[in-house]
Amino acid sequence: MRRTEPDEGVPKPAIGPGFFQGLSGKLLWLTIVFVLIAEVLIFAPSIATMRLRWLEDRLRTAAAASVVIDGLQPIELPRALQDEALMATGTKAIVLRKDGTSRLLVVDNMPPKVDAQFDLANVHPLRSVSDALYTLFFGGDRILRVYGPVGESDMEIEVVLSENSLRKAMLSFARYLATVSLIISVITGVLIYLAINRMMIRPVRRLTCSMREFTEDPEDPARILVPEKGSDELAVASRHLSMMQEQLHRTLKQQKNLADLGLAVSKINHDMRNILASAQLMSDRLADVEDPMVKSFAPKLLRTIDRAVGYTREVLAYGQAAEAEPRRRRIQLAALCQEVRDILAIDPESGIEFIDMVAADLEVDADSEQLFRVIHNLCRNAIQALAGYGVGDPDVVRRLTLTAQRVGSVVSITIDDTGPGMPRKARENLFAAFRGAARSGGTGLGLAIARELVLAHGGTIALVEKPGSGTLFRIEIPDRPVALDDWRARA
Repeated sequence: MRRTEPDEGVPKPAIGPGFFQGLSGKLLWLTIVFVLIAEVLIFAPSIATMRLRWLEDRLRTAAAASVVIDGLQPIELPRALQDEALMATGTKAIVLRKDGTSRLLVVDNMPPKVDAQFDLANVHPLRSVSDALYTLFFGGDRILRVYGPVGESDMEIEVVLSENSLRKAMLSFARYLATVSLIISVITGVLIYLAINRMMIRPVRRLTCSMREFTEDPEDPARILVPEKGSDELAVASRHLSMMQEQLHRTLKQQKNLADLGLAVSKINHDMRNILASAQLMSDRLADVEDPMVKSFAPKLLRTIDRAVGYTREVLAYGQAAEAEPRRRRIQLAALCQEVRDILAIDPESGIEFIDMVAADLEVDADSEQLFRVIHNLCRNAIQALAGYGVGDPDVVRRLTLTAQRVGSVVSITIDDTGPGMPRKARENLFAAFRGAARSGGTGLGLAIARELVLAHGGTIALVEKPGSGTLFRIEIPDRPVALDDWRARA
């Protein structure tokens, strides 16, 4: 198939976005950011726990030293040993409470006041978090008093220490935790990116590329997406996209064929109109012939040629406009049906019966030419179906029955034949041009045109199920609404 070049005025499809502008890059960055947010939410309780553990370690170290010092009573420790004990515990003073009394075991230069005190035996979680964050961001210059029990005994140890060493330990732990969190975030983001990129991004990119390539040349069948196997949403989307592309490809191919057909029909129709115009001039001269047989056939011949000329004119104008609006008036339906029968000219030896059961006084509010085309088309289809059906079989009845009746303001017309019936494929595409043909070689245009003309009258046309063989069409044409003043004047 020839590849069509895109028009200059049609914008070309955009090239795919770069890594950081595409879904892949956004997914990677968002994953890292979300993991970091989770780590930040974990950071606060983690730093609070680290702070409590650090203070508890200082209390345990001071408790071990205090037990030794307390066992040396009543000997007083030398100043050098006190400084070593304070340096080992990282405190400024150690107090031991035992049997309801408090004893200052070792002390350095005692500050004039204590800025904050904490009871490790009674720690509230939220208060612990807030104290840890305050120490981390604003602390370092305070003097703290920390106390708590010594193991399972009834003794209680109390220490006075500087917050500076605690803050340094917390900052070191925070840097370590931030580094670990960043590494975990990057590794988690990459793993999630690789997994989702394989499961989602790559299929989405494949769908996008397929749509872009198909848009460039929808007439090329090689550009139709080959759907992926699977039951997830993207696999279902790829199958639907493939079906849509196949349907669009068939539609474009059909439209191209229809355009070529329309061009050919217009050329043929143009020449046919010239031929019919010549035939019309010659038929006008037949009306002046005095032969009785010629006089009886001449009017029908003239009307037939006039209709043919009108059809060719409408076919030429089909590409610019729809069917003309019905020129409605009240007509005798029986006379129109008789004209259809005369035009069909059924051979008596064909064995096909044409039964016209339309009442002579039945009137219908319709365009006579358009209604003639509808009834003539349906009757001609029925005659063609009956022509090759059951020939030579005496048990087969080949009959076409035309009936009509008025119910209120609606005239119902039925065309019933006893032929082989309509094939299933034709029923599924009924009234669809080029798809609803009931016989080999047909185009299906007749039923499509008939439906359009009936709908223009505000009526309906339908295929009716019947118990026996054959085909039954029902046409319903409603009368036009009448203005009250016109009805009164007519009455």
